[in-house]
Amino acid sequence: MGYTTCTVPPDGARITSDSGVLRVPDCPILPFIEGDGTGPDIWRAASRVFDAAVAKAYGERRRVAWMQVHAGETAYRRFGTWLPDDTVSAMKEFVVSIKGPLTTPVGGGIRSLNVALRQRLDLYVCLRPVRYFRGVPSPVKNPNHVDMVIFRENTEDIYAGIEFEEGSAEARKMLDFLREHFPERFGKIRFPATSGLGIKPVSREGTERLVRAALDYAVRHDRRSVTFVHKGNIMKFTEGAFRKWGYELAEREFADRVYTWEQYERTRAARGEAAAIAEQDAALAAGRILVKDAIADITLQQVLTRPREFDVIATLNLNGDYLSDALAAQVGGIGIAPGGNVNYVTGHAVFEATHGTAPKYAGLDKVNPGSVILSGVLLFGHLGWHEAGDRIVDAMEKTIGQKTVTYDFARLMEGAREVRCSEFADALIANL
Repeated sequence: MGYTTCTVPPDGARITSDSGVLRVPDCPILPFIEGDGTGPDIWRAASRVFDAAVAKAYGERRRVAWMQVHAGETAYRRFGTWLPDDTVSAMKEFVVSIKGPLTTPVGGGIRSLNVALRQRLDLYVCLRPVRYFRGVPSPVKNPNHVDMVIFRENTEDIYAGIEFEEGSAEARKMLDFLREHFPERFGKIRFPATSGLGIKPVSREGTERLVRAALDYAVRHDRRSVTFVHKGNIMKFTEGAFRKWGYELAEREFADRVYTWEQYERTRAARGEAAAIAEQDAALAAGRILVKDAIADITLQQVLTRPREFDVIATLNLNGDYLSDALAAQVGGIGIAPGGNVNYVTGHAVFEATHGTAPKYAGLDKVNPGSVILSGVLLFGHLGWHEAGDRIVDAMEKTIGQKTVTYDFARLMEGAREVRCSEFADALIANL
């Protein structure tokens, strides 16, 4: 299709998808958004690392045709809109994209550009792998015990954004509806005249596709367990249903690959604790994946105290937001936390830096480009270009091990050599 706010590279080819299976040409066109604030700094560094890693891994056989598209403050200044239609269309047409951090508009308009992209492209999984790189400063004693992959539902829960402002006509209408049709539930609202209201949708379909993606990932990557994190003890028909539907799908679609806590409880009720323990032990010894669940608040404690008990996590949007940032802090901070937003049915994906725009550092060539670089590793994995991604991970480990780091790590590491954002990219490229 034709575009007015961006240009399609003439020397690249389009990725196609057949039921989520990507067909990737040797020179794929990949849209990218530099981002706001420090976005241009980190993108310039990251893109050089990406190109060098592809060249090291594949020689002249493969390369990326980068296609710049726009969103955020840059788009608003140039085109009068925070999210041009061209940007969404290009991300849809060319299937796989990557972006830097974006400013959230203040006062009206799009609530969040990141949420808007996820919803318009139906990117229902927020993929957040969390692992430790040796030498990175951490506030916990054993950050090396953290090795988790979070599958956070992206399109439902509170991020669906169904809210009614206190005192508004819409809020009064909703309150009148509750008073008339659900008087007992209306009675739970202590101060109705001054309450804002929100609706939290959680569907069976949304739950099942998220859980299916998490279980499929666990099977393909030989992970030990999948944990459903929820607050179902309080929100029984949303988060409690998420737990229930997750177990049902696991036993229905992955029966020969998993063993669930629900199975354990059924056996315990029928034949006793010893039989249930023996059954679970046998299943795990045979290589089955343990599927279990944990209450969200307890999980936030246990990922600190017993991180080895968690492997793949499937959870709703708000829980996943809390968990992914809390875990990132354990392994060095959100500055090196990668992220991706994926639809595993269509293959569409947008990988992204997970931190903010840090405008006070914009243009200073100072900040850590690790988040967007490691998000590029996820992108290469999604394309099936694992050799390029593996080279970047190895180079990251080696560079940090040499204590060549940006200011955020240098101030916390004894004997570190502080380098600029661009110089960190130089060091990574030298270590590929």
